[in-house]
Order: sequence, then structure tokens, then C-alpha cells
Amino acid sequence: MTRYEIKKIFSRKASKAALLLLLAVLILVLNFTITDLFYVNEQGENEYGLRAIAKVREVKKEWAGELTEDQIRKVIEENVRIAQTPEALSENLDQNNVAFSWKQGLMDIRNLLVYDYGGFSDYNYYLPDSLSPEAASEFYPNRIKNLKEWLDTEAAGEFTEGEKAYLIDNYESLETPLYYDYQDGWYSLFQYAPTVIMVTTLVLGFLCAGIFSSEFQQRASAVFYASFYGRDRAVAAKIKAGLVVVTVIYWSMILLYTVLVLGIFGADGAGCQIQSTSSGWKSIYHITNLQEYLLTVFGGYAGCLFMMLLTMLVSAKTNSAVLAVLVPFVLIFLPSFLSEVDIPLQKKVLGLLPDQLLQMTLVVKYFNLYGIGGKIFPAAPLLLILYTSLCIVMLPSVYRIYRKKQA
Repeated sequence: MTRYEIKKIFSRKASKAALLLLLAVLILVLNFTITDLFYVNEQGENEYGLRAIAKVREVKKEWAGELTEDQIRKVIEENVRIAQTPEALSENLDQNNVAFSWKQGLMDIRNLLVYDYGGFSDYNYYLPDSLSPEAASEFYPNRIKNLKEWLDTEAAGEFTEGEKAYLIDNYESLETPLYYDYQDGWYSLFQYAPTVIMVTTLVLGFLCAGIFSSEFQQRASAVFYASFYGRDRAVAAKIKAGLVVVTVIYWSMILLYTVLVLGIFGADGAGCQIQSTSSGWKSIYHITNLQEYLLTVFGGYAGCLFMMLLTMLVSAKTNSAVLAVLVPFVLIFLPSFLSEVDIPLQKKVLGLLPDQLLQMTLVVKYFNLYGIGGKIFPAAPLLLILYTSLCIVMLPSVYRIYRKKQA
């Protein structure tokens, strides 16, 4: 029965077109990831493609190692040296590109200097060019100092005293020195992972929307429920079919995306803390790139599964595929419109909506905190626990609702 229900899902031309759309999105995303990265040669010319990726990896590998005070000092000295060359000071863009080619290997660490030696919410690209080597000793203390200043000024009314204490303690407990390595593969993977997961969820919503409404739309419900197994095994088969389709397509898409991106860029830096790159420098999650990846894909699966179960529940309750297919669209896009309103309480509510599970790479960058039983918790673990529990509760609910319907 389950196999028959799966065949019904993919028997429609629209379903096959939806799968082709998924592949098209994957190809488009891969094209973006490859063209986003470029290598500047000694003539100041941009190079693209696989050879350029290999060259960038090679020059960044030269700076791999622990970010100790000595290493930071070397980066500052080398960056300042390059910034004072005639090529860097020239008003000719081609000459500037030549100077840029000399510091490509240290650009990731240089970007950390931008965030570390400026204010918590400031960004001054040229700030590292004026640093002195002695500033290297302030590298890690600055991260904590900037946070405290930000909490006392710009974010003074945004957090409770308990939350402020949690954030400061979190920053102070980060193990240092951090280890740096080439990590462009993980950066590229995380950059478009939310897009891939969201599009996959929308397509799955389209595929699953008609699972429970098809018999009513085809006026075959009386036959369905009058059959010997119509109200038990047949209903269970529909749920199993939905779970199989969601699981197989989601993980096929994610694993294919992962293999292709890391196969092109390399998986170097899997064990590096996410704070070792500028995108994760401010994060309160003490995790590695590999752990962020696992959080992203399993969080995405939990969010996708929840939305599909809700889609099937609406389909079973209303007998309408149209209303059911709207569920993932509303849950994904509505929060983005509501987030424009800058209200602290609303931010906390939005931080726990299911769309957050589809974009865990962003969640680990947010300061969404929740007090439970006198303790402070970040959003990511709460999201996983909350929606995994809801999925477990919804499974029997979908079964009961459709089983008790009248033909």
C-alpha cells in the first residue's frame, strides 16, 4: 500500500516537474558557489573555476595554525607591510589588485581583525592597515571588551541582566587560542544551505499536499473508506508514504549538495571553531564547522518534517490540497515580513518559529536567548527539542483525523 501511495505522488506531471526544479536549483546554487570565489594572480587579474579554488586553498594553507599572539602579530605586520607598498597606495585599481593578490592567504584572519579591533557593530575594512604589532596581545580580550561595551550601550535594553551575564560568561569561556585553517568549503556550504533546504521544503510541501485530499477530490472517498483496510492500513500507508518521500528527497538533496560543494572546495577546517572565521566570530555557540553542519542538516530535517506533517494534517482536515500546499509558504515567508518590526518580545517569538530550523546557519549567529526555570538557553537546542516533540505528537493526530473522517 505504501508503495502504491508513493507511485500516486509521482504519477502527476507536476510532481516530476517539481523534482526537475529541485535539480535546477541545485545546479544554480553550485554555479553561484563556484563563481563567488576567485583568485587574483600577480598581474592583478581575477581567475575563476577549479584552478582558482585550488590556488586560494594553497595560499590560505600557508597561514594555517593556532591563532596565538605571535601569529596575530605576524598577520598584522604582513598586512601593514602590504598596505604601505606603492601598489596598495596607488590610485590605479589594477595596482590595488596586485597588492590584494599578495595578501589573499591571510584575508580570513585579516577579516577577524576588522571585527575584533573595531566596535561590536562597526565595520571598517581599512582598520587593520593602521594596527601596530603590539595590538596582537589585545586580540582575544577585545572580543569580550567589545561585547560588554555593546551590552552597556546599544543593546542596553535588549537583554535582561541574567542574559547579559550569560553572554559575557559565554564569551569568556571560549577556549583560546583558536585554530585557523582553510575553510572555504564550509563557508560555501553554509552560505547556500538555507536556500537549498527551503526550496526542498517547498517542493516537498507541493508533493505531500494531496496525499490525504486526493480521494475526496476524485470522489473516491466512499470506496476508500468502504474497503476492508480503508480506515487503518490504508491511512497508515498514506502517512508512511509521506514520511518516506520527505526523508528520501530531503537527504538525497542535502547529501548531493554536500558532496558536490565539499568535493569542489575541500573539507579542510572541519574541526575549526566557527569563531575562527569572521562569519562566526561573534557566535555564542562553541561548535566546530562539522558540528554546525550537523546542526544545520538535522535541524533542517526536523523543520521540513514538521512542516510536511502540518501540511498533511491540513490536507486530512480540510480535504483541500490548495490550502495544504500554502502551509510551508506561510511558515517560511511570513516570519520574514514580521521580522521588520523591531520589538524584543516579537523577536523572541519569531526566534522559535519552525522556519528557523531551515536556517540554522543563521540561528548560530543570533543572540536569541530564553529563560526557563531560572536558566538561560540559546535557541538552537530549544528548536530541536520543541519541533521533534511536536512531530512525535502530530503523527498519531494525522492518523486519527483522517481515519475518523466521513466519506
